[in-house]
Amino acid sequence: MPFFVIWLVLAIILIAFLASNIVVVPQARAYVVERLGTYQGTWETGLHFKIPLFERIARKVTLKEQVVDFPPQPVITKDNVTMQIDTVVYFQVTDSKLFTYGIESPMAAIENLTATTLRNIIGDLELDQTLTSRDIINTKMRAILDEATDAWGIKVNRVELKNIIPPAAIQESMEKQMKAERERRESILVAEGKKQSAILVAEGEKESTVLRAEASRLAKIKEAEGEAEALLTVQKALADSLRMLNQSEPNDQVIRLKALEAFAAAADGKATKIIIPSEIQNLAGLATGLIEAVKPVEK
Repeated sequence: MPFFVIWLVLAIILIAFLASNIVVVPQARAYVVERLGTYQGTWETGLHFKIPLFERIARKVTLKEQVVDFPPQPVITKDNVTMQIDTVVYFQVTDSKLFTYGIESPMAAIENLTATTLRNIIGDLELDQTLTSRDIINTKMRAILDEATDAWGIKVNRVELKNIIPPAAIQESMEKQMKAERERRESILVAEGKKQSAILVAEGEKESTVLRAEASRLAKIKEAEGEAEALLTVQKALADSLRMLNQSEPNDQVIRLKALEAFAAAADGKATKIIIPSEIQNLAGLATGLIEAVKPVEK
């Protein structure tokens, strides 16, 4: 084998060996590097060269926010009700060195810490408070977990209670209670509707009665005004006739005749007793005699 071929093979092997120790760290990642078993540093995003045989990458850490959905955990409330609650934890690695060397199994540690924290918080609450205080529980758990995971280079951004599953008997009781509450609200709404309907009907009848009374009052006023105008017209005509009669200077016979007409008008009423003046009596007798004298002539 030629000598230069041997050198070419050795050069290719050397280049391949050096190339295998060139490391490119991608975005949102960090590599923890050890030299002879001791922490040497943390490589950020970019190109790096690893010393062969002396350095090694101990751990590749992602710096993105991560989501862990833990399975349901049995917890007991203050009033001794056992329920199942599963949690979702949002966290992010802030220190790659602490995350690598601070704890052996970070995910298992977070899961166990979440379960114990949840049991402690729920143990101080009753069932109704547990079902209605999700935000309070989430806030307390996030604060406790964030403080505990600082030593591991982890920041807990958010904790959510995904599902709260009470026992079957409690669920059935809650469903009955909700059904009764819905029926109660429905009854209240129906009663309110009937009440409003009765109020509207009563107000309508009241307004109708007022309008009818007002119409009757106006009709009576118009009728009275008509009668007053008619009476005024009659009185005016009578006054005019008297004035004309007075201007014509009537004699005693005319005056007595007018008195007789007035007597006839009075007699036409419903009076049962009428006092007739003597002058009218004489005039009435004269009129009767004239009628008797004229009758034979008509025959």
